[in-house]
Amino acid sequence: MPVYVGSLELDVLFGDVHSLKEKRSVVRPVIAELRKRFEVAAAEAGYQDLHRRALIGVSAVAGDTEHVRQVLSACERLVAGRPELELLSARHRMFGPEDD
Repeated sequence: MPVYVGSLELDVLFGDVHSLKEKRSVVRPVIAELRKRFEVAAAEAGYQDLHRRALIGVSAVAGDTEHVRQVLSACERLVAGRPELELLSARHRMFGPEDD
């Protein structure tokens, strides 16, 4: 059975955040909700030194590309719907057995 890995990069901007400590208090719950609700791997993957911006990386693995796409799209919708941040961009990528 083939295995497919999908990745999602979410570039987000925070509104009323004035320190890295405040940023962490906003980013952590978002990442925790992604992990719990969708059973994906998620982490803050960029802009760690900026207090109003974050790059959140998400990945999912399945034997079906459509399932991976659906999960990652749901993750994007969840983040886009959060009122405490603005989703600046989302980048989806898919990797499969043909990508050796």
